[in-house]
Amino acid sequence: MPDTPTVNRRTFLRNLFGLTAALAFGGHAAGAARPGVITRKVPATGERLPVIGMGSWQTFDVGANRRALETRIDVLRAFFDNGGAIIDSSPMYGSSEEVIGYCLKHLKNTNTLFAATKVWTWGKKSGINQMELSRKLWGIKRFDLMQIHNMLDWESHLETLKAMKTDGKIRYIGITTSHGRRHEDLLEALSNHRFDFVQFTYNILEREAEAQLLPLAKERGTAVIINRPFDGGDLFDRVQGKRLPGWAKEIDCHNWAQFFLKFIVSHPSVTCAIPATSRVDHMRENMGAGIGRLPDEKTRKRMIDHFNSL
Repeated sequence: MPDTPTVNRRTFLRNLFGLTAALAFGGHAAGAARPGVITRKVPATGERLPVIGMGSWQTFDVGANRRALETRIDVLRAFFDNGGAIIDSSPMYGSSEEVIGYCLKHLKNTNTLFAATKVWTWGKKSGINQMELSRKLWGIKRFDLMQIHNMLDWESHLETLKAMKTDGKIRYIGITTSHGRRHEDLLEALSNHRFDFVQFTYNILEREAEAQLLPLAKERGTAVIINRPFDGGDLFDRVQGKRLPGWAKEIDCHNWAQFFLKFIVSHPSVTCAIPATSRVDHMRENMGAGIGRLPDEKTRKRMIDHFNSL
């Protein structure tokens, strides 16, 4: 008989927990960078994506600063090492797209990359040129997701994106807004047109999206990406010097970043949140929100009440 590897009780239980967490919270054992990474389905296809992604607004706009570039490589390495997939950017974000491309060239563990950027300009031709430049800056064959940034000239770009999707030049079409702006316009666009993804602001302080946007996205079968999950960092100012409540360990929260992120991604209509950071330690904290237990509806209410009491 062939030799059988010995598995001790601790190893067995750890592996069992990883599989159980993956199944219980929408994850899958195969293909994940780490056991137990929580994923959600993209309604349009059933593809599964980790619930914690990465934004790049301001944090990756570092130009040719060599020290900053090396740090961003380390940040992205931590992202992929901890099961990351969705990286979101935009031509509006200064040098961020070029920096992302530079970092990707210097990493080997990028096979899970789900590349998402935006078109942010007036006019069909300008949009086509901008998207091609973005592709070259990233150094990829095609984007997984192309989004219309802040609804700028969205009707013109939508026709272009539909044709690009048909031709296999992109995989998914999306539309975005942020800072709680233009919700009425976004609701109208989602109601009358088919988008694979929608991106907007939602966090424990700004919960307006719960009223209409999140329910509509679920009804329309649209994946939801959440930006500004920390309200531009203001949430951390609110809890500065405050300890996590003892019951946070019941949902595997070890820091405030995980508290805020788990609140967001526990909403059943949310596909992914995209916190941005320029620090490796913060990246690891953020990615920790994508494993373990998530709050149920009762605990979500408890989280809101606790936050409001601070």
